Amino acid sequence: MEHTPIASSTISSAGYDRETMTMEVLFVNGTKYEYFDVPEHIFQALLSAPSAGAYLNSNIRNTYRYAKC
Repeated sequence: MEHTPIASSTISSAGYDRETMTMEVLFVNGTKYEYFDVPEHIFQALLSAPSAGAYLNSNIRNTYRYAKC
């Protein structure tokens, strides 16, 4: 999955698979999470958010199923 770099103090990059609606988030500490059944507009909003970390916490973390990789 291709990742897009994110200018954030907590998130290094994020990638999205349109077929499976899976979003990967790589954190600056090296941890990677997969979030499932995420609509593409949510991924795009993460990329353009003024604070990617705050957007993830408010709109993704407690809304979509996820797994630590």
